[in-house]
Amino acid sequence: MSETILILGASGQIGNELTQKLRSIYGNNNVIASDIKEGNKDMMVSGPFEIIDATDKETILKMVKKYKVSQIYLLAAMLSATAEKFPQKAWNLNMTSLLAVLDLAKEKHIKQVYWPSSIAVFGPTTPKKNTPQKTIMEPSTVYGISKISGEFWCNYYHEKFGVDVRSLRYPGIISWKTKPGGGTTDYAVDIYFKAVKDGSYECFLSEKTRLPMMYMNDAVNATIQLMQAKSEDVKIRSSYNLAAIDFTPEEIASEIKKHIPDFKITYKPDFRQQIADSWPSSINDSEARKDWKWKHSFDLSSMTIDIIKNLKS
Repeated sequence: MSETILILGASGQIGNELTQKLRSIYGNNNVIASDIKEGNKDMMVSGPFEIIDATDKETILKMVKKYKVSQIYLLAAMLSATAEKFPQKAWNLNMTSLLAVLDLAKEKHIKQVYWPSSIAVFGPTTPKKNTPQKTIMEPSTVYGISKISGEFWCNYYHEKFGVDVRSLRYPGIISWKTKPGGGTTDYAVDIYFKAVKDGSYECFLSEKTRLPMMYMNDAVNATIQLMQAKSEDVKIRSSYNLAAIDFTPEEIASEIKKHIPDFKITYKPDFRQQIADSWPSSINDSEARKDWKWKHSFDLSSMTIDIIKNLKS
């Protein structure tokens, strides 16, 4: 496959694993990782890496020309919990970077753009269960506001300028390879690290808080599958609902106890509880399953087995 891919924000939770998967498909030298700081050892030794500020359009263009880039995956963003502390900074990073990349596609420097949205686009007025693709979206966080604005920009650039931009509304993403990065769903990552290391975890959400989640392997596969889909099969250019599993802290804890019987969990909800309460508890992603044949592979049980096995080794 003759694509050359630039990943902006490659050192983040999704970027790390997506970079390695893309390098295994397209060849190490055809996937250029970049971030404002160096990545982990695997990323640095397996292929090209550049220090790039995702809001700096000139530098991005320079790299596009240097490597003859055909696709950009824009993953750089400030996540929900962190963005609440730095609203202006979050808005600037999340929007300036997207508009820069969309402009590069509009100007025909690149052929294709991937930009992730999030369940944060939904809000307290959105139907909570089986949230449909098209529904009320009144986000109550800076992150959500930036993501819903981004979705409209993506659709606008597609309709107005024919930009081939593709997007997924990620649920909470769970991985054992990368530590949490400032998101509200990060408890579901942290809980495994603490369970294996300490045998206990203090959760910042209440025990009955149900949220849509997904194992990293599924998230990476969905992203690549969407980008490889035929253009005519990608019917939604704002962002596709994406789902796999949903559970509560109580349910994940009882799953962990099957493997670590002495595991203890306590609950001390903080400001992130309010953010979680504004989001859906489950997502309807039938459009993605219909349009480009998406299906997930991991449930809570198989994900837990895989994470604990990897963390212990």
